[in-house]
Amino acid sequence: MNNYALMISQLKTPEVMKQLNHIYGQRDGMMVEQSMRYSRLLKKHEEIVGTSGSVYMISAPGRTEIGGNHTDHNCGKVLAAAVNLDTLAAVTPRDDQMVNIHSEGYQPLSVSLDDLDVHEDEKGTTAALVRGVAFKMKEDGFKLGGFDAVMTSTVRGGSGLSSSAAVEVLLCAIFDELYNGNKLTAKRRAQISQFAENVYFGKPSGLMDQMASSVGGLAYIDFKSDDPKVQAISYDFAAKGYALVVVNTGGSHDDLTDHYAAIPAEMRAVAAYFGEKNLRRVLPEQFAKAIPQLRQKLGIPHADRAIMRAAHYFDENRRVTDQAAALQSDNLDEFFRLIIESGRSSYCYLQNIFAFNDHQELALALMLGEQKLRCDGAWRVHGGGFAGTTLNFVPQKRLDSFVAEMEAVFGAHSCNILDIRPVGPACIRLGE
Repeated sequence: MNNYALMISQLKTPEVMKQLNHIYGQRDGMMVEQSMRYSRLLKKHEEIVGTSGSVYMISAPGRTEIGGNHTDHNCGKVLAAAVNLDTLAAVTPRDDQMVNIHSEGYQPLSVSLDDLDVHEDEKGTTAALVRGVAFKMKEDGFKLGGFDAVMTSTVRGGSGLSSSAAVEVLLCAIFDELYNGNKLTAKRRAQISQFAENVYFGKPSGLMDQMASSVGGLAYIDFKSDDPKVQAISYDFAAKGYALVVVNTGGSHDDLTDHYAAIPAEMRAVAAYFGEKNLRRVLPEQFAKAIPQLRQKLGIPHADRAIMRAAHYFDENRRVTDQAAALQSDNLDEFFRLIIESGRSSYCYLQNIFAFNDHQELALALMLGEQKLRCDGAWRVHGGGFAGTTLNFVPQKRLDSFVAEMEAVFGAHSCNILDIRPVGPACIRLGE
């Protein structure tokens, strides 16, 4: 039996099956699916890399935003969860400083860790994320080394489940596992990932995506300070008879960067009126009293949207706290009411449902979600908005019909049925 045949056989051992079950959950067919997926990736690694030693199977999850739409970038509160869709890599260390990545569906890339400068022509690419993660880890005193990785992902780009955060957290986990003995904390891993995305990748994201992927499980996260407060919340929606379904409406994120960037910028413009850097440092009642002056200071009519976005922020922070309390007291009806209220606030006040009048796929998905779930369940915009996805809490007894009806509108495989993943990045070492 060669080394790769041995590793594939190890996937069927009780110990490894238990790990996979913990990572991916117990939905029907999941274990067979993941075992086959891991086997295929090992075979691809043998074809491309080949090794007589161990292979590290390292996984990092996508995330779902459950509460707190566009609050993290102004030091607000969120409810977020890691999900059982992930980016998975079969990795072996190298004895030089080269990182070679072969990712399914993409051209191979090579990055030298001897050059960790920002490359403007790499922005928006995985190569930029490699350099950004490596730079920050080196700056923090962590060891670096090269590796060969063969990667695959069920967190599709544009799915609204943060494929970029999954890759960033995965890269941190690879460097940490191979060269540092797993010394990174979940918070620091998330912060390094955000740095790579902001500075090297060129996307001005908050910290929610990376924190949810890095921490795992369902978490209440308060970004008030540089050391975010993270509180795990134990709640099993499946046990209560509901599935989380993210519907990808197929809208394009192209040319939307300015629309995304305008939201935190307008919120901070309101905060600046009070001499603060972000809205978290402004009292809601202080803001409410100053609306007439804000209209004059910021300039009508442009001030009006900034004021409404700020109002959404203050109410959304309150809702996140109330959502967490509802789950902790097992009051699912109240939780669903707050989810729907959050979605309506995003639609009316945050105004991140569509950027152009001739692209209203997201609005259509919300309308359909309301029609199908208004008597039992909940629906809202998911993630950044403008294009992309909706989040739906669907009764299990109506799950098949919901998926069929939504995919009839938005296309095959537009629905992702999610389970909450209890852990962040995970490693299974094979071939020992």
